Amino acid sequence: MMKMSKMHKRVLSAHVATLALAAAMPVQAQTAASNDAPELQTVTVTAQRRTENIREVPVSVTALKGEKLDVLISGGEDIRLLAGKVPSLNVESSNGRTFPRFYIRGYGNTDFNTFASQPVSLVYDDVVQENPILKGFPIFDLASVEVLRGPQGTLFGRNTPAGVVKFESEKPKLGKVEGYYNASIATHKTANIEGAVNIPLSDKWAMRVSAVGQHRDDFVDNFADVAMTQKRGELDGYNEHAERVQLLYSPGMGFSALANVHQRRTNGTARLFRANLIQKGTNKIVPGYDLDKIVTNAENFQRLNTNGASLRLTWDLGSVRFFSVTGYEHVADYFSRGDIDGGTPAGPGLIPFQVQTGGYITDLDQYTQEFRVESQYTGPLNWQAGLYFFDEDATGGSDNFNNAGARTSRLVSNQKNEAWAAFGSVNYTISPDLTVRGGLRYTKDEKEFRTLVNENVTQIGPRSVEASQDKFNWDLSATYKLSPNVNVYGRVATGFRAPSIAAASAAVPITVADSETITSYEVGVKADLFERRARTSFSVYDYTVKDQQLTVVGGNSNVNRLINADRTKGKGAEFDFEAAISSALRVSAGASYNYTQIRDASLSVNKCAQCTVTDPLNAAGRVVINGNPLPQAPRWTVNATARYGVPVADGELYFFTDWSYRSKINFFLYEATEFVGAPLTEGGVRLGYIFGNGKYEVAAFGRNVLDQRRITGAIDFNNLTGFTNEPRQWGVQFKGNF
Repeated sequence: MMKMSKMHKRVLSAHVATLALAAAMPVQAQTAASNDAPELQTVTVTAQRRTENIREVPVSVTALKGEKLDVLISGGEDIRLLAGKVPSLNVESSNGRTFPRFYIRGYGNTDFNTFASQPVSLVYDDVVQENPILKGFPIFDLASVEVLRGPQGTLFGRNTPAGVVKFESEKPKLGKVEGYYNASIATHKTANIEGAVNIPLSDKWAMRVSAVGQHRDDFVDNFADVAMTQKRGELDGYNEHAERVQLLYSPGMGFSALANVHQRRTNGTARLFRANLIQKGTNKIVPGYDLDKIVTNAENFQRLNTNGASLRLTWDLGSVRFFSVTGYEHVADYFSRGDIDGGTPAGPGLIPFQVQTGGYITDLDQYTQEFRVESQYTGPLNWQAGLYFFDEDATGGSDNFNNAGARTSRLVSNQKNEAWAAFGSVNYTISPDLTVRGGLRYTKDEKEFRTLVNENVTQIGPRSVEASQDKFNWDLSATYKLSPNVNVYGRVATGFRAPSIAAASAAVPITVADSETITSYEVGVKADLFERRARTSFSVYDYTVKDQQLTVVGGNSNVNRLINADRTKGKGAEFDFEAAISSALRVSAGASYNYTQIRDASLSVNKCAQCTVTDPLNAAGRVVINGNPLPQAPRWTVNATARYGVPVADGELYFFTDWSYRSKINFFLYEATEFVGAPLTEGGVRLGYIFGNGKYEVAAFGRNVLDQRRITGAIDFNNLTGFTNEPRQWGVQFKGNF
């Protein structure tokens, strides 16, 4: 079924044998791990749109919940903090705190176009967030984050061939006033304040109000001249707040309604591009480069205003349950302006030409509607089926500016996207040990794209285009119980991403990428070990993407153009582990190996202006990218956490640490010495005390404690410009529960 390397076969065989042996051990042997270790709580996920034990789900999935999630967000970071925190997940952005780009198993999209689509879908409270601007909603008051790897094209609404990142907020509860407040202060006067309160309004109504506010001072000195005598001010700070109000109505008789209203406001610095940051002939930061200073001659700011609402209705009719999910998302204002060349006409270093741009969305409206019905039979057969509707209308564009700050060109476009789908899945328990699942989805997707305003831009080709595609997707899986605590599974699944459209730019016409499809094979094992004091999962996979939509950026000009690769291959393995070693010590670990390769001998792209290209060139002097890995796709990722706590007085003193590592990455489709991101290791530490019967917590923490600064992205069309990851933080935090 799936071609696996010898390494994959050996690792899988060894892991299955180990789990089977552990499951067969007598109880006495299992308890040898630690007699005082508590059982791990069962982790439930909704990867198949039903609440299930994570061990029973035939999908490679990781859930972040509870304290681990709280620790990650303690420093006020945005959604990019999830990068590397679970196997096979990367998140990055060339826009700073907005416009995140997600990659699962190396499969994603580097497109920075206003209307970009991505093969990783982000679903927040059952509502898909399609435009990348919507994907960066702050992380606060969450019940869980689930990362579903591999195609999810049957049960989820939009563009899921690589997988789904699924956020679920804490919900209102009847009968009890409760909540929390949380405040931290850290380096650069970074402040993070959040809280939530659950308010029962009656025996049938409840409300939950939650909010977060985040701030960082500008701390990077901005100079107008290379000699750094003319200070323009400071950069790299931000102010952000977001709020969410949920209202629950539960009158009984199997009916409930949950309304959700939310908003976000962001103001601050856009991404800081640094001219000639990269040492030529290497992928290192130039020796002596001071990352607390920058020389630019452009305005640099970013603002974002979004809001939305949803209504989830549930009817429990006994043998079946009916769901309706209505969603609305709106971008009222988005503008990000910065100095793309990263310097001034005088430098630092050689800067062939100046580039100052602004990208924006003036209006975006997204409406979604899903109807779904699922069975609740006691017999071996269960099913679910539904209809899904999607409507988006987005207007946005880009401006260019001269050194005096005056606008020199403007291009504004509009995209209308309508889609609908019908889907269904069936589960059948053949025997107490064997369950099979299958799903089918039909999707129809239509886009209309047109140029609205064109000022001083040479636009080649038509000012409007249309694209339409319909597709069937399916998946089939089986789960077999080797023992009451060990399951093995196999899954084959397909996925689909509709045609994407990129606006015209710099003498490049509107480009339309054909739809892409994926076929993926996956086998894995999941187990509870040592009387449920540990759990683990391991999977191997192999996928083929046909006509993958790739984004050509830069080269010899500041462009964004879509192309299709004939084939892309991916294969790899993922491992998750969690254990309660004792009542005091808990550990977790995860790792992934992701190998990707572009297979299209006909594809070539323009090469960079000053870098050292390591790929072959064709007769036209263009770079041949056949055989290259996908951009932003690390071969290896590793993560680990450990928590040790001891009773002190009437509370608990604990130490928590978390670490993540990713191997090198390519920034672009071609390979060049300067544009290979070096390996990155980031760690966090936390020393805290919980007291007052668990009501209060005070802690000191550090993020990126090694202060390992790495170049995480670059500009290739002008000079060796790059940008970096976040600096080290030290801080203190207080949290209260009521």
